[in-house]
Amino acid sequence: MSTETASAADRVAAPPPAGWDEARSRVYAVGLAAALPAASRPLAEIDGHTLAEPLTTRTDLPAFPTSSVDGWAVRGPGPWRIVGQVLAGNTPAPLAEDSTTVEIATGAMVPEGTTAVLRVEESTRTAEGLVAGTPRTAPEWREPGEEAYAGEELVPAGTPVDPALIGLAASCGHDSLRVRRQPRAALLVFGDELLTAGPPAAGRVRDALGPAVPAWLRRYGCQVRPSEVVGPVADTLPAHVAALRGALTNADLVCTTGGTMHGPVDHLHPALEALGADYVVNTVAVRPGFPMLLARLVGADGRVRFVAGLPGNPQSAIVALVSLVAPLLAGLAGRPMPALPHATLAEPIPGRGDYTHLALVRLDRVAGTAHPVRHVGSAMLRGLAGADGFAVIRPGTSGEPGDRVPVVPLPLLSGERAG
Repeated sequence: MSTETASAADRVAAPPPAGWDEARSRVYAVGLAAALPAASRPLAEIDGHTLAEPLTTRTDLPAFPTSSVDGWAVRGPGPWRIVGQVLAGNTPAPLAEDSTTVEIATGAMVPEGTTAVLRVEESTRTAEGLVAGTPRTAPEWREPGEEAYAGEELVPAGTPVDPALIGLAASCGHDSLRVRRQPRAALLVFGDELLTAGPPAAGRVRDALGPAVPAWLRRYGCQVRPSEVVGPVADTLPAHVAALRGALTNADLVCTTGGTMHGPVDHLHPALEALGADYVVNTVAVRPGFPMLLARLVGADGRVRFVAGLPGNPQSAIVALVSLVAPLLAGLAGRPMPALPHATLAEPIPGRGDYTHLALVRLDRVAGTAHPVRHVGSAMLRGLAGADGFAVIRPGTSGEPGDRVPVVPLPLLSGERAG
């Protein structure tokens, strides 16, 4: 270790690790305090964004009485004389006389004066060409406001936008909505020993996080451009400082892999010090995943940016993502703190003493049970590839069959909801 690096590392005294729940709460709070700005955007462009305002209706839903069947809108007793036809999209004239009817299509506006709608399959024609039949007792049309009344709040602010919400907004008469922009993220891969192509050999290992972490970040709602994935960054302090400074120019969040310890080529801590960063969390009492960190920087423009230091071991890095990055991004997007679903352990899971144990599990969603998977070492990804999330085993405990425990779900494809 160089004298410069050693002195910088010595000045950053390692504090006691934060508890896992405390760390999640802390990073969510700083993310929410720095929530990204909102803007009005067309419906076609907001999938994956977050509502900045509640979604309300512009009119009653439906806005006018609409037929729920194909048939006949009738007035008074039958049989009925046909006086017209009503199709969807038209405004019909009132039914002004008893014993008259108009043919009506599903979704068409029900004429004023209608007393019933007779289903076409339950109607007949008399020899004189009149319509006959017995309407059902229950109305065969949808009343205005049946789904919602004008101005009613349908979805709260902080809700992720998905196709169903977009469709609802359109049905309410909206052409655009105010949403928070998606966080922009970058990734810096640290470690001269990493290969970026081909099989590992001759003391060098293949970088698994450079290709994987951007995909995880996108599933959390981030924008990550290929040009914003950089590495391996040279194992020198100047290279680390330059890479961080460059990534922070455009990114709201910069994730780094490796370098979170204080070893001879671990330059992240002194690089953060050189950039004037403040630690939000510096190490978390969780296994695997130790050590991880989240730092906060305020640029000359006043904009807050974050650096998430992920461990170099692949599974530990993903633990850091679900522990620190996911709550931070929820705050930045103005979403609620992610709630953890629960599952019943089907097999025992050991505890990790004073540390929270995040144990990879596969979920049986029908039975509501969690099953631990194999190949779960810090450097392994085989178990992660077959898992649905992490069972949370609290400090000082172990997981026994039948225990109900929280589960941290792995993010699903964009637009899908976990839990």
